[in-house]
Amino acid sequence: MALKTEWTRFGARGEHAGYLAWPERTTGPLPGVIVLQEVWGVDDHIEDVTRRFAGAGYAAFAPDLYVVDGERPAPLAPARILAYRLFMEGLPRAAWMDAALRQAALDELPAAESAPLAETFAALGMGAPPKPERHATVLAAARYLRAECPATRGQKIGVVGFCLGGGLAARLACDDPELAASVIFYGMAPPPDALPRIACPVLGFYGALDARISDGVPAFAAAMKAAGKRFEPHVYAGAQHAFFNDGRPSYDPAAARDAFARALAFLRAELS
Repeated sequence: MALKTEWTRFGARGEHAGYLAWPERTTGPLPGVIVLQEVWGVDDHIEDVTRRFAGAGYAAFAPDLYVVDGERPAPLAPARILAYRLFMEGLPRAAWMDAALRQAALDELPAAESAPLAETFAALGMGAPPKPERHATVLAAARYLRAECPATRGQKIGVVGFCLGGGLAARLACDDPELAASVIFYGMAPPPDALPRIACPVLGFYGALDARISDGVPAFAAAMKAAGKRFEPHVYAGAQHAFFNDGRPSYDPAAARDAFARALAFLRAELS
């Protein structure tokens, strides 16, 4: 399918930016899908995922959660984030959640290499709850698609998020009463006291080997049921965190294929 793509500014002052993709041969506004990035930002993978949803007949929009007043801060520049990701992927998996192991690996590098990596790690906020401004950007993106973007104005809006974006997709379901659907890929659940505010169905995908996230799924499901909310979780045996990212060692094609098919069916049902 031929697509149109563009980077566009949004927000009251044009302070945010995002990657928009939609089918070229469309004659009117389409249902919108917000695509929320992993911690690595709106990189080649997230742009590709955005085009996949556009190819399925949606106007898909990936807001860049790291843009501040139209630009990314230097520690969060794409090349800096990629360098940090490659550094992390060269470490044992245990180092991802072990500050001492990460620091030991940084200490083995020359200061000219380790200092920028440490600065980028701090700016990413890995392992900490998302900064409030990230959530504010997501809310602004939903408002933009619903009320301003010509490709989606007046149509239903759903969200699909990955890792950091998965947690923010769950949070958006709590804080946007007009949201029509939320799809979480291995993201943290929102706090239990926020669940009563959810007004849309939620679909979740998790890797069984991603214990930090997947171990909390049963409690999340039970809390959603107790709150009278619709939540459909899928936990894939043998799958790691980030199993959907085909640019990382954790990619699991069987889990990714099944999750994508289910996500499309879910969005088709909820955004029609």
